[in-house]
Amino acid sequence: QVQLVESGGGLVQPGGSLRLSCAASGSIFRVNDMGWYRQAPGKQRELVARTTSGGSTTYADSVKDRFTISRDNARNTVYLQMNSLKPDDSAVYHCNAQVGIGAKSHRDYWGQGTQVTVSS
Repeated sequence: QVQLVESGGGLVQPGGSLRLSCAASGSIFRVNDMGWYRQAPGKQRELVARTTSGGSTTYADSVKDRFTISRDNARNTVYLQMNSLKPDDSAVYHCNAQVGIGAKSHRDYWGQGTQVTVSS
């Protein structure tokens, strides 16, 4: 069993910052890709940022130059530093991890989600 535990969401004013954290625990052989997705009410889930085990990163155009994804492989943890937040960033943010549960077996896991609300 693998669990992803997220933290760091909350209410922030436009222009403010938040840092999300997501730690994977359980029966983990290795953690491969990790990423953050978000979904606002009535909208499709979208990729926010993703990072590989080697450290390469991918960002949605809407968050480039404002958000930074990073990871601590020793702690199986991924972070999302969010700066210059806008109301359009408001959503439930979900952590995703591709977790190796054996030498040649992996699957995707999702966190429970953390609410980010950007409002004046």
